[in-house]
Amino acid sequence: GVHRQVLLTTIGWVAGYYLCRREEYIYAKKDREMFAYVRQHPEDFKTGEKKRIGELYEKFHPIR
Repeated sequence: GVHRQVLLTTIGWVAGYYLCRREEYIYAKKDREMFAYVRQHPEDFKTGEKKRIGELYEKFHPIR
């Protein structure tokens, strides 16, 4: 009956909410560890010169 549908909907919502929060926690934990590693080893992550858009793309030559 209806009481089963309400019960299963509630259980599904609670399980989904828990799994979403756990997923966000795991990703936040990985991000924190990664940023800490980058901060501790700046020599491995040197930033190069900034390039302009024109330097990134090849020259355009129309083919006819």
